Amino acid sequence: MKKGQEYIGTVDELVFPNKGIIHYKEELDGDVKNTRVVIKGGLPGQKLKFVLSKKRSSKCEGRIIEVLGKSVYEDRIAPCEKFGLCGGCTYQNISYEKQLELKKNMVKEILDEVIVNKKTVFEGIIGSPDEFGYRNKMEYSFGDECKGGELALGLHKKGSFYDIVTTNVCQIVNDDYNKILATVLAYFKEKNIPYYHKMSKEGYLRHLLIRRAVKTGEIIVALVTTTALDMDLSTLVDELLKLDTEGKIIGIMHIYNDGLADMVRSDKTEVLYGNEFLYEELLGLQFKISTFSFFQTNSLGAERLYEKAREYVGDTKDKLIFDLYSGTGTIAQILAPVAKKVIGVEIVEEAVNAAKENAKLNKLDNCEFIAGDVLKVIDEIEEKPDLIVLDPPRDGIHPKALEKMIAYGVDRIVYISCKPTSLARDLVILQERGYKVEKVCACDMFPQTYHVETVCLLSRKVPV
Repeated sequence: MKKGQEYIGTVDELVFPNKGIIHYKEELDGDVKNTRVVIKGGLPGQKLKFVLSKKRSSKCEGRIIEVLGKSVYEDRIAPCEKFGLCGGCTYQNISYEKQLELKKNMVKEILDEVIVNKKTVFEGIIGSPDEFGYRNKMEYSFGDECKGGELALGLHKKGSFYDIVTTNVCQIVNDDYNKILATVLAYFKEKNIPYYHKMSKEGYLRHLLIRRAVKTGEIIVALVTTTALDMDLSTLVDELLKLDTEGKIIGIMHIYNDGLADMVRSDKTEVLYGNEFLYEELLGLQFKISTFSFFQTNSLGAERLYEKAREYVGDTKDKLIFDLYSGTGTIAQILAPVAKKVIGVEIVEEAVNAAKENAKLNKLDNCEFIAGDVLKVIDEIEEKPDLIVLDPPRDGIHPKALEKMIAYGVDRIVYISCKPTSLARDLVILQERGYKVEKVCACDMFPQTYHVETVCLLSRKVPV
């Protein structure tokens, strides 16, 4: 096989995250050589025309040119007309039942390779209550769909860092999002306002953030721009408030960001209307969420995830619980009513402040939240936990932090993971250091995409 040349092959298997594997056979001087080619987006059984984009001794990668034959998993027409062009969804042409099957199999295959305990119970996968319209937060980007094209507002085009697809018919959000997006885009198109160009570092429009609580229907909208122009946005506010939305817009903000990085942050925030926050409900508790607060993006799915985590935590009476990487303290507050005390540790200070405020809102006085890096903070806490709940970022736990957690010698650890490969890496260490995996359950928080959460219960082999 040669880099840059086209080939035809059939995908044999799917590995996380969303990578099809083709075992390409070719005959050389009478010998058959089998080359493993990784193709992003390939599905089991698909017959593909692909170009070899990378060739190394240990790894070959291909890029899809054309799908010549469908996978058995592709059993429906994607409901969104932008599917395939937009990079937001990967599985809309697969029925939800089969999406869950794919994700369950990927998680199980990854963990089966590292789990030592042959009696570990794999409980399958918990589906999202809503297959569509489930997201409670979206970050849209301004740009153009092709170089020099008209203004666009939406998500990145599949495989592109620069091109933007206007996603005003998005299926994974409530239609309120689409109405707000369309209104904002039309407003700035009419005024011929330029977007911020990543290369030239010039322009005005950067992002649009929308949050909508599923339970309360409250909506907050945030426009992110540079300070290149001084615009009166009062007419835009009026247009948004006149929209016939199912939920209610309770806050509109203008966020200024002159940073060079293509990320949403605030140099200054101006409230144009109402509040900077909304309220959402999870498992009977209330949570105050601001524009930048971390909160699970699927509220109803989060309830199922946390119910499973709570089940794995088990008996908490008179126990001190550490909730590490606690975010806005959601898990801590769900466990607090039946625990002696919960201590949450989170590096994002705004999230910690939100957690403290939410604990007061829910009348919980046995929650303590500490801002700081888990690696450093656990050295400073004098109290010792009876059990530990972990919900680390995508890359998993820092090895030194993991060793410190293990040193506590707690009987049970509940590990919530948003990336099964990171979980698998950490499980190797946990098992080497005296823990066994009792139960595992996948949980789908992101229908139509390849992302999947996993909840894992570990117990200490020999209690200390």
